[in-house]
Amino acid sequence: MKKHKIIFWITTIIIFLMEGVMPALTSQTEMAKEGIKHLGYPEYFGNALVVFKILGALTLIIPAAPKRLKEWAYAGFAFDFIFASISHFAVDGIGFEGFMPFIFLAVLAASYNSYHKLNP
Repeated sequence: MKKHKIIFWITTIIIFLMEGVMPALTSQTEMAKEGIKHLGYPEYFGNALVVFKILGALTLIIPAAPKRLKEWAYAGFAFDFIFASISHFAVDGIGFEGFMPFIFLAVLAASYNSYHKLNP
C-alpha cells in the first residue's frame, strides 16, 4: 500500500507541475503562442487548452475530488498527450517533440494505475 501511495503522489505531482503549473505560468509567452501557431491551431485553442489543463491538474491533485471527475481528468490528459504526439508527428515529422508526450502518457498511466490500487 505504501509503495502505491508513493508512486501515486510522485507521478501525480509530475503531471500537476507539467500540465497545471507550467502552462499557467507560461501560456502567454511568445514561445507558447508560437508553438500553438506552429502546429496550426488558433490562439484561442491554446487558451482553452490551458484552462482545461489547470482544471484537470487540480482535479488529480485534490484528494477530495470525486472519483468520476478524476476519471474524466485522466481521460482528458490521455487524449491531450496522444493528440499532441499526432500533431507534432504531422507537422514536424518523426522527432523528439512527437515522442515527448508519450513519456508523460506513461507517467499518467502510472498515476492512474496506482490511483486505482489505492481506491479500489
